[in-house]
Amino acid sequence: MKKNGFLLVFSILICVAGFAQDPGFSQFFASPLTLNPALTGKFNGDLRVAGNYRNQWPTIDNAFITSTASVDMPIAQHHLPENNIWGVGIMGMSDKTASGILTSNYFSLSTAYHLPLDIDGYSSLGLGFQGTYASKILDGTRLHLEDQLDQQGGWTIPSADAISTRAVTVNYFDMNVGLLYNLTTTGANNFYFGTSIYHINRPKQSFLGTNTYTLNPRITVHGGLSQPISNDSYIHFSGLYSNQAGAHQIEVGGAWSVNVNHNLDDPINFYAGSWARFSNVTDAIIPYVGLEFSSFTLGFSYDVNISSLKSASQSQGGIEISLIYIKKPSDGRKQIPCPKY
Repeated sequence: MKKNGFLLVFSILICVAGFAQDPGFSQFFASPLTLNPALTGKFNGDLRVAGNYRNQWPTIDNAFITSTASVDMPIAQHHLPENNIWGVGIMGMSDKTASGILTSNYFSLSTAYHLPLDIDGYSSLGLGFQGTYASKILDGTRLHLEDQLDQQGGWTIPSADAISTRAVTVNYFDMNVGLLYNLTTTGANNFYFGTSIYHINRPKQSFLGTNTYTLNPRITVHGGLSQPISNDSYIHFSGLYSNQAGAHQIEVGGAWSVNVNHNLDDPINFYAGSWARFSNVTDAIIPYVGLEFSSFTLGFSYDVNISSLKSASQSQGGIEISLIYIKKPSDGRKQIPCPKY
């Protein structure tokens, strides 16, 4: 099993480095700047700080550990027409593959402008842009290659491959763009629809200076709704479709929330729900619980792996935690419901 485990890890590295698939989150709705640049600044408040952590397939040498931190805010509010929003944001993301054999770090700057489509601002259209500087480090000294395998199943033979003696770094600049339509019909509910394209400049990367890999565009379509069902509870639905280099992913689901302290001015909301992810096969069921209190929203989910990989992963898909802080608005401006789930 150890030999098969190393081969599986190496296969994962080849898939990530060669076909350049993006890291992602099951709680996609809690990572706005990795989902759509047009979500920059689209929230009710003066400042939003978001953090995400994901450990996928931990039994396979910690196959993927991804974490992000982002800050975004609306700016120049007193100099813009009513209900117009101009948002700016920054984000850092780190993705470690196979216990850090491949480490990818990203730093992003984003901006978006949201234009109201009616006099009350109940509907709006946003356009966002994002620039990213990426740095990837492949530590070849920790790789186990085929020519190192001895007859006893160990990795004792020195490799003839140059990558086995050094770590190599790849750097590139990336561009992303997105659109977002937001709507409320009552001032309490919310509907949204968005689309984004990441890697529109198709950056190229080469670890050894020989074979060059193109980072294919990732196209995502996503949407959701939040609808009150009583004074103290809401129902939320959301989903996305993503395609990159012929690999597609669909995730759909929803959650129910209840105001457990029955205080409309300073609510404590509890969330419970589930999402399901599909790729070429049924991938995972993702139960979710969340808690919203004061200015914070804490989310916890766990991927229950039901794909053919469940034997190697021992059915352990991945734990994910999200935390969002939103500083409440200080100027008393009218609040329009924004995308939440």
